[in-house]
Amino acid sequence: MDEFRKLLYDRVVERLEMLDVMREVQDEELFQVIDAVILASRTDRKCSFEEMIGYRKILYAAFRRLDILSVVLDDEEVSEVMVNGPEDLYVERKGQIVPYEHGFTTPEKLMDVVQMIAAQVNRRVNEASPMTDARLPDGSRVNIVLPPVALNGPIVTIRRFPNEPVSMGQLIEWQSLTREAADFLGLMVECGMNIVVSGGTGSGKTTFLGALAEFIPADERVITIEDSVELRLGNIRNLVRLESRPANLEGQYAVTIRDLVRNALRMRPDRIVVGEIRGGEALDMLQAMNTGHDGSMSTGHANSAKDMLARIETMCLMAGVELPLPAIRAQIASGVDILVHLGRLRDRSRRVLGIYEVADLRDGEYVLRELFVFKEEAEVNGRIIGGLVRTENPLERMEKLESHGKSL
Repeated sequence: MDEFRKLLYDRVVERLEMLDVMREVQDEELFQVIDAVILASRTDRKCSFEEMIGYRKILYAAFRRLDILSVVLDDEEVSEVMVNGPEDLYVERKGQIVPYEHGFTTPEKLMDVVQMIAAQVNRRVNEASPMTDARLPDGSRVNIVLPPVALNGPIVTIRRFPNEPVSMGQLIEWQSLTREAADFLGLMVECGMNIVVSGGTGSGKTTFLGALAEFIPADERVITIEDSVELRLGNIRNLVRLESRPANLEGQYAVTIRDLVRNALRMRPDRIVVGEIRGGEALDMLQAMNTGHDGSMSTGHANSAKDMLARIETMCLMAGVELPLPAIRAQIASGVDILVHLGRLRDRSRRVLGIYEVADLRDGEYVLRELFVFKEEAEVNGRIIGGLVRTENPLERMEKLESHGKSL
């Protein structure tokens, strides 16, 4: 943190302590104190009017909001915030990660902010339980890691989401996929194909899953299951949103994603949407897909569509159920209809890199049929030009389309 800002902060604290009503100071009076300190401190450093306004916002945030985090998050261009200790901040703007010029007022203030964020969603984070996921009131996803696990101080990572859910139309405008591919996926969702969206960290899986959900018929009952609620499905009237819960200090009363998936099966869902499969819940999700809950969707971390299938196998084995691998593969091949793989290209753009049909098993191996594949055409001014191209491979699983009276 720059020395002048620390000087201003200390002087505001001194004046508030002199008032002897620090806890009762109203916003208007706080602004008066901040303005008086900034004006009186012009002899220490000459500031432009714009700089004075900036310090005013930063100082107010230090006392009434989430300190410098609030100032960073006021910038609509910031899509991700990375706090590596009290004075080491990075932000992502338009796909580029850059250092932020300010840090937290004090290390203690960062700890206060961490506890405020966790308390807002009834989460606990301390030395005994140093990691947790949370969310901000605007829906931004927060991950927190504290010492002694984090060696350079509290680590806070915030993934922001747009104020309004990203639509499929916007993704087409951003050239994440083509209109033809979007129409195809829309038909798959409408007709109840089970879809898994794969990709690496930051590839846009959750955003894409939300865009896919706009094709779900509005009269269906949909249950979403997430670690921290992020999905916003505004077009669904009969919507149930479930969120997992960590264990308490005694290690009791945890509610896992797997618990929620199992319970969702008793809630008469038409579709189950799991924000991300990470463990044994993958097996329960597959069982739901194979027992009449068509149109279920989820996301998962993977480097390719084939890798996603291998990861689902591993997650099923994590369920602790003694099933032979061939049986698990049969469940996957039967339950998952469509795989959509996302990625970030070297120009930092997020694109759909492939759409695949899980056609069947052949000699114990998956038959993945490429339906759409990304073709790069050129690079202009650092921007990759290209898009999804429809292959000649036909869709084999036509039963669900035919049952809805649809065809390709």
